[in-house]
Amino acid sequence: MTHDLGKSHRPIVPAKPPNKGGAERMQSQGELYTGTKVETPDTAKSEPTAERSASAPTAEGVEGRGLAEGNLQQQNARRIQGRERVHSALERVRAAAKQDKKMRFTALLHHVYSVDTLREAYLRLHKEASPGVDNVTWREYGEALERNLEDLSLRLRRGAYRAKPVRRVYIPKADGRQRPLGVPVLEDKVVQQAVVLVLNAIYETDFLGFSYGFRPGRSQHHALDALVVGILRRKVNWVLDADIRGFFDAIDHGWLVKFLEYRIADRRVVRLIQKWLKAGVLEDGERRCSEQGTPQGGSISPLLANIYLHYAFDLWAHAWRRHNCKGDVIIVRYADDFVVGFERREEAEQFLAALRERLACFALELHPDKTRLIEFGRQASGRRRGRGLGRPETFNFLGFTHYCSTTRKGRYTVKRRTMAQKMRAKLKELTLELRRRMHAPIPVVGRWLGSVLVGHYRYYGVPYNHRALAAFRLAVSRLWQRTLSRRSQKGYVTVERMRRLAQRWFPPARIVHPFPEQRLIVIT
Repeated sequence: MTHDLGKSHRPIVPAKPPNKGGAERMQSQGELYTGTKVETPDTAKSEPTAERSASAPTAEGVEGRGLAEGNLQQQNARRIQGRERVHSALERVRAAAKQDKKMRFTALLHHVYSVDTLREAYLRLHKEASPGVDNVTWREYGEALERNLEDLSLRLRRGAYRAKPVRRVYIPKADGRQRPLGVPVLEDKVVQQAVVLVLNAIYETDFLGFSYGFRPGRSQHHALDALVVGILRRKVNWVLDADIRGFFDAIDHGWLVKFLEYRIADRRVVRLIQKWLKAGVLEDGERRCSEQGTPQGGSISPLLANIYLHYAFDLWAHAWRRHNCKGDVIIVRYADDFVVGFERREEAEQFLAALRERLACFALELHPDKTRLIEFGRQASGRRRGRGLGRPETFNFLGFTHYCSTTRKGRYTVKRRTMAQKMRAKLKELTLELRRRMHAPIPVVGRWLGSVLVGHYRYYGVPYNHRALAAFRLAVSRLWQRTLSRRSQKGYVTVERMRRLAQRWFPPARIVHPFPEQRLIVIT
């Protein structure tokens, strides 16, 4: 029980009443006594006389127990209660959004600046993420968490909150180019995550089933399995593998605000999002602002991207396949990368032409090198063989190369293997890191490489991909052998020694994920 929110009773220690005449003595000393005595026939017979009771020594009172020292701390109790309040408040928003698909929400900011929501947002952030332009880390902000959150909540309520520019960093892509990322300051991350928590309650009821990117309870493997199940269970003969060129840098702010206002009538929340869009990017000491694009790296960017494509692509594609297609059509989208399967080639070509026009209306375009229409499916092998062509073409999606194959029993299936481009890029990255750790102790490097392999297996460990996993493990072993041999002129590492080191530190290649049919049954 608690007196106030998140606060426990002070430790009132109860006193056990003495067996004899101590009750009167305790009352005379002002001690708390709330005990009652129940008289039974047995106790009545053995009741001492008044004279004997007066002369008998008074029994010593026994102390009770106060609160245990190891009980739940006040801060942890506040977090648990706060999460329950956030969950119940957002459940009401979710229920209203689900009941009325056209409802516009006029009062949402109080959910955002609630200290409970801000605390939940802070706890969901990555603890080891890079700091923004103010160099404040997650742990430094948490040293005075409650005071910081109270101040942040007050500024959001008064409209005094100001977004800071993001710090520009670059990470290498698999094709050798650089991917620009924006690192917001930690306080902006907290507010963005709080807005995501609130808006997810609304838009998760609106998003269509074939949208998988950056959504709660959905991952890349859900999208991959949905694609395989869709190809196997529907009549798919043609596959459109498409990618939007520079999507995150091409999002039009005007269209994005219009899309948001379809559901969000609270202008304070819309202005809050506009602050992040107009905050700009700090690069080489110079602040740059743009009227389009949302920096990758912020907590709000994936949700804004999903909202933009929900109206620009998802709703249109779903309506197009219902009104213009006679054959089967499946759609799987993860962020700006999507795959569409068709039964008929003419419908696939019509969809591609209409898609280019549709995206052009919203300042978007398909990537010419990453967008292809290929013959793929159950009948593709036989048809291509009849025309004197080779095996069906393959396509890449979310790091895997998909290709037509058969099971041991001769049944058609879609298999996946690690993209060669992704594997080469990862090995190149490991080569540079091993060179930097060349003279580190073998156990330290061995544990690090083992963790790298475990992470690789967790993502790429899908059925029928064991050969690629074993090849990656062997390649890592050879890279480490080469690095160890270069530590000194006489330090060549033999194959036998390297085999023992790999056996000691490298986990064996193994399949982690189940077959797609076992994980989920989807309708795309």
